[in-house]
Amino acid sequence: MAAVQVPADAKRTQKSGAAEQDAKPTRAAKVAKPAKRAATKPAKTAKVAPAKPAASAKTTKTTKTTKTTKTAEPAKAAKVGKPAKPESRLAMVRRARRINRELADVYPYAHPELDFRNPFELLVATVLSAQTTDLRVNQTTPALFAKYPTPEDMAAAVPEEMEEIIRPTGFFRAKTKSLLGLSAALRDDFGGEVPGRLEDLVKLPGVGRKTAFVVLGNAYGVPGITVDTHFGRLVRRWKWTDQEDPEKVEAEIAAIFPKSEWTMLSHRVIFHGRRICHARKPACGACPITHLCPSYGEGETDPEKAKKLLKYEMGGQPGQRLNPPADYPGRPAPPLGAAGATGAA
Repeated sequence: MAAVQVPADAKRTQKSGAAEQDAKPTRAAKVAKPAKRAATKPAKTAKVAPAKPAASAKTTKTTKTTKTTKTAEPAKAAKVGKPAKPESRLAMVRRARRINRELADVYPYAHPELDFRNPFELLVATVLSAQTTDLRVNQTTPALFAKYPTPEDMAAAVPEEMEEIIRPTGFFRAKTKSLLGLSAALRDDFGGEVPGRLEDLVKLPGVGRKTAFVVLGNAYGVPGITVDTHFGRLVRRWKWTDQEDPEKVEAEIAAIFPKSEWTMLSHRVIFHGRRICHARKPACGACPITHLCPSYGEGETDPEKAKKLLKYEMGGQPGQRLNPPADYPGRPAPPLGAAGATGAA
């Protein structure tokens, strides 16, 4: 049979195509039917990775999920932060009056913790109570009133003798000067009687608004707010006021409560401050009004530990008065010099 003549150009084309197919059989298999131009640029086609689009999709979804989670967190924080919203004036007044009502249930026997039998004795005892405890005053006044029972007697006292009697109350020289001065004023200006008006009382030596309201409220039945250290501390803890000046405190608290409540409110708040809501370590865990107190947690919250911080009748201890009212549930205070004769404010 005669040999078939193949043109030289055709032979070169066949060899070239076969060489290209033998060089990269794998890459050609991976590329899914590339366009005719892709055969001339194999390097660019090789860079395309079929799995990358799927990975990119996943990354996008993850990013979206992360953003959604971060957006949701502030919303939850906002819900938690709602109780921190400032209390309205009306809400504060309602809460304050509820505290007063609940304290009335806790301390139905609240009373002035100074022993006295008449307005003069209450006035003198209140002047002596500055910078000391009512207990110390009550242990001191029996001897004082035994020697000077009236303003006339006290006005004529020998200063050194009076100083020696009232020495246990502290600041005895300054207090002696005040007692001699107010006794002389009562004798000379008021016929030996304690006046029943605020403007007259504050003119007496050693008598300020706090002392005057103690006398007016408990000797004459005239309503008044007694802003002592306990009262001021508690009304600030309860957010009834942020004032520090006693007269400003008095004015702001007077605007919250009816006038008829002023005297007993003072007793209840002071009782609570002396027994439970102490200055340095409040017995929060034993407090009956924690649900109304914005400062809960400043003191001991463990109930058992808090019970050990209670004072006077709440803690099974004697009270401050040697002669307490008949309805007082605790024990009377011991006289001066007796065992357990010291006490807290």
